[in-house]
Amino acid sequence: MTEPTNVGHGQNREGSQPSLALLSGTMVSGPEEAFSSAADWFALLKPRVMTLVVFTGWIGLLVAPGHLHPVLAFTAILCIAVAAGAAGAINMWYDRDIDAVMRRTAGRPIPAGRIAAGEALGYGITLSAFAVVVMALATNVAAAAVLALSIAFYVFVYTMWLKRRTPQNIVIGGAAGAFPPVIGWVAVTGGLDLMPILLFAIVFFWTPPHFWSLSLFAHADYARAGVPMLPVVAGARHTRWQIVLYTLFLVPLTVVPWALGLTGAIYGIAAIVLGLGFIVCAIRVLRDEQDAVGISLTKDAPARASFKYSILYLFVLFAALAVDRFVG
Repeated sequence: MTEPTNVGHGQNREGSQPSLALLSGTMVSGPEEAFSSAADWFALLKPRVMTLVVFTGWIGLLVAPGHLHPVLAFTAILCIAVAAGAAGAINMWYDRDIDAVMRRTAGRPIPAGRIAAGEALGYGITLSAFAVVVMALATNVAAAAVLALSIAFYVFVYTMWLKRRTPQNIVIGGAAGAFPPVIGWVAVTGGLDLMPILLFAIVFFWTPPHFWSLSLFAHADYARAGVPMLPVVAGARHTRWQIVLYTLFLVPLTVVPWALGLTGAIYGIAAIVLGLGFIVCAIRVLRDEQDAVGISLTKDAPARASFKYSILYLFVLFAALAVDRFVG
């Protein structure tokens, strides 16, 4: 891939690092800073992403053996939510140069000039520290350590290292979103077991087909910003095949907890039915009408549908796990 020489204010010629001006928290160009609202500060937390993170963390806490006082359980989930939001705020601080040139992110508070970059960074760091300390006080040090690791992985490994350097950014970086059920489990038990490891693996292998579906219909944005997402680097056709392959690996993996006797039939049947639906979506993405280089002739309608289904899929799969735990 030929790397752009100017993908946004403050990005260097390699398209991989913000400039010194950006790192200092100043805006090189763009609109004058406007009045920021509470909604802008909330938007920095990436609330839509946070919702799924909080839910999987809550399920991890619910299905863990043992008992946690309801107030402490609520505090643990709150800490997971705050930590996820804090990592999102730091991500927006670091990525403000590429956000400014991508249509779907140009309206975010920092590139739009409603919140200063340095303030967003301080906001994210403060919330991160708060979440980790409160988790340690409310539950245990092990849960706080895993929470801190999840923040560090998202910020340093995914955002600062992988995202701008390799098309495998989502594959490896998917670990960041796979930590919440582990954190919920450790908050109750103080240690690890096979079940939270399997939940981690499920979210980890769910992430590529989920995010690559998005990147298919947002590939022009990523190309404009110089982000080496798989469709930009390897092409749409290769990405479609990767979505199918990862989905075919994911679905049997989701059945493993049932096969090992860690869950009951409610979860197992749900995993099979939901998985068949995911496979159908992936095959539709693969068979979408394409031109000679694999670009969709339907404006990526199957990819959009697959992206939406993947979100519903993970919600319902983890909900089935909780239902199985308390009813099955």
